[in-house]
Amino acid sequence: MGVAIDIASPGKHSLVRELAEGLHIDLNDPGEALDVICSAARSVSYNGVIATDDAAVELAALTASKLGLSFNSVHSSRLARRKDLARNCLRQAGIPVPQHQLISLADDLVTQIEGFPFPCVIKPLNLSASRGVIRANNLPEFLTACERIRPLIANQADLFERSHLLVEAYIDGFEVALEGFLCQGKLSVLALFDKPDPMVGPFFEETYYTTPSRLSSDVQHRILERVTSACEAYELVEGPVHAELRVSEDEAWILEVAVRTIGGECGHLFTIASGQALESLVIANAVGLPLPDVHIKGAAGVLMIPIPGSGMLREFNGVDVAQAVRYVEEVRIIAPVGHELVALPEGSSYLGFIFSKADTPEQAEAALLQAHEILSFKIDPVWRIS
Repeated sequence: MGVAIDIASPGKHSLVRELAEGLHIDLNDPGEALDVICSAARSVSYNGVIATDDAAVELAALTASKLGLSFNSVHSSRLARRKDLARNCLRQAGIPVPQHQLISLADDLVTQIEGFPFPCVIKPLNLSASRGVIRANNLPEFLTACERIRPLIANQADLFERSHLLVEAYIDGFEVALEGFLCQGKLSVLALFDKPDPMVGPFFEETYYTTPSRLSSDVQHRILERVTSACEAYELVEGPVHAELRVSEDEAWILEVAVRTIGGECGHLFTIASGQALESLVIANAVGLPLPDVHIKGAAGVLMIPIPGSGMLREFNGVDVAQAVRYVEEVRIIAPVGHELVALPEGSSYLGFIFSKADTPEQAEAALLQAHEILSFKIDPVWRIS
């Protein structure tokens, strides 16, 4: 695209210098990280800033504010990242949210949950990819879930975020994800993805995404209405939006509205569906280039191959046969042999991805299912010496 970039990252993994020079920063120390970026800005004229994931959203907002770049405010970015603050904001704006309660891990859990309806869902305040999200059907399950989540948030930089959890009433329904862009406060929808697999817990691992949505036009309109209202409540005005919702009867309940694109490799689904690279749209938006018209052509789907259980990946088979299934575009196994796999709720990754393109979303989903059944994975237990 002819846009030069600097990558600001913790630098834990080597950067390919032929593509980008790197600024090494500590995401847990936003003040120091901002100093590093501003120091670089003395010799480079930056035109835009992009947050590649939730962990960088607030730092990107701080950077934009300091350098006079277009981005969402620090306050808006924090609302989009913190689930408890987001829930309170939506409720104050009159947007339907499930019954919820903030609980402290330092205080008596039984007393705090007294009177709260079961089943409920317990979740960390700021983790993504369903990490640490657990359904509890009764008090013993609730207490077990809290103790299971505790070590997952123990290393959070913010004391409040490592000592508190959000509890929400469980809402039965069908999940969807909306991918869009904000430009001067106006939301444009790029795609609406169905999640055909039932997501009822106890963990909420995402698997299938298909587009276009098979929901009625009335329900799709309600989804857009709710996401638009949430963006207005958060005072979000610029950049990508990835929203997750649960549809129950005629209502669409906001689960999250993140100011980033769909996570990781899943962005390739958008490229398959539209012929446009999602990353190119993000860069164009950030530096003020005109965005091309985007249209979904036919139907497409992705299966985020779930990790069936924690352990050491020893081998996998069937990729070539799965790749040959009708409507399958690509099979990507990203977990290397010899890698230790961690299943939900502790884990946050997948074995790989299967992409499909077809005439209808039903065909796209069926191809993903058939290809997944062909694949096999050998996972051995990991024995630790204490």
